[in-house]
Amino acid sequence: MKRDAVPLTSPSMRADPPADDTVARLLAGADGPHALAERVAALNRELVRWDSNGGLAAWQPGPDCDPQLGAALKDYLARCRQLPDWADVEKIDRAEHLFMDMSMLSCTLLFCASLPECYVLPDLSAVLHAAGQLEQHTDYRIRSTAAMIFPVMMRGGLTSPQGFGVAQALKVRLIHATIRHLILRGAPPASEAVAAPPLAPLRPAGGGMYHLLYAHGWDSAERGLPCNQEELAYTLLTFNFVFLRGLRRLGLGLQRSDEEAYLHAWNVLGHLLGIERELMAWTMIDAEARFAEIQARARKAPRENDPRPPLAAALMREMENQIPLRILKSFPTLLTRRLCGPQSSRDLGLNGRVSLASRILFRLCFGAVRAFDAVLRLFVPGFSISRMLTRVAGYRLVSRFLMDQTRPLRLPDALLNQVDAAFEDWRSDPDAPRWLNRVEDRLAGRSPTAGGTPA
Repeated sequence: MKRDAVPLTSPSMRADPPADDTVARLLAGADGPHALAERVAALNRELVRWDSNGGLAAWQPGPDCDPQLGAALKDYLARCRQLPDWADVEKIDRAEHLFMDMSMLSCTLLFCASLPECYVLPDLSAVLHAAGQLEQHTDYRIRSTAAMIFPVMMRGGLTSPQGFGVAQALKVRLIHATIRHLILRGAPPASEAVAAPPLAPLRPAGGGMYHLLYAHGWDSAERGLPCNQEELAYTLLTFNFVFLRGLRRLGLGLQRSDEEAYLHAWNVLGHLLGIERELMAWTMIDAEARFAEIQARARKAPRENDPRPPLAAALMREMENQIPLRILKSFPTLLTRRLCGPQSSRDLGLNGRVSLASRILFRLCFGAVRAFDAVLRLFVPGFSISRMLTRVAGYRLVSRFLMDQTRPLRLPDALLNQVDAAFEDWRSDPDAPRWLNRVEDRLAGRSPTAGGTPA
């Protein structure tokens, strides 16, 4: 079934001119997939050297850098590295504190809410699928996502010269523009009055990600531009709104002022990523409405060879592999259903049959945990089984995907050291009683937390 044409005034037909212009300059003269892949590889070698926020102003191209590439990157940094004038440092600091306080719980929500909801938009999933068959490399997707979240949400990530969030955001912004350029086999149209011509799929000239993107094929008139403004705004919502909504659904919701501080910090990141301010949400009510509107619009589009269920299934398998007991292996799917809701679960193919025993056990556990928490918090303010269990899940997943030394995060050494230190700090929940931390240690399969919760 043929889709209706996307209106030319839609955010789906808008990209990111500063980043797109930069990439067009970087790739000018590179004809064909092999030449483009070589030029993108040269770009990546320079981006690795963006190792702190403060270092961006003084950055100079490496000795082997092509002058054309170096000049384009310097202009890009001069144009895009500043925080917006509406950025509120106090709100950003508060959001960073909240993220660090949630610690392992933040990671569980990443796996079971933010990433699955990110897959719900069919055209966004199609790009993820094209970018290296990601259902076969789910761990890469998880680590690359964490490689943006941790630099941004660590203390001073966006506001300190020693932070790394601005540098990482500007790298990701260029990656988005590069993906657009490769899929469209050139820069997006300079005028919003016309759509890029449809591109038929090609036989890939090689097996790498750049070749796969170049050969993928795309019809902008029907699907909008790849990595367009609407998709970027939606992805931002999956990491701020969906995170906050997940806390609410776990019975751990924040105060309104804290929720709005968290939304604000991510909107500052959105500015650095090239997202238009009018597409951002500033309250949970606004965020919920925008999120539902974008999903509803995406669900109306006909789909063939739907890439979403394979991506979601691969993510669930990766989590199930970390659970030793067979009866508990479906818990990641059941928790994702709970956090994302029935409609998104159907979109992702997660509404399949789960054993009756697992479903009953999950519901009993979930209900009992919520009930115990509600009652016992009246007497022990720091008590939360829900927080403890999601921390345990987060610890196991972080250990497996992010801190595994055989495939570490691709981050500057200084930032990786900060992540290591935070990971150790997160082993003990300062808001929980000492005995609950000891229970968490046992469930997580780790030695007792040093310096605070002896066994």
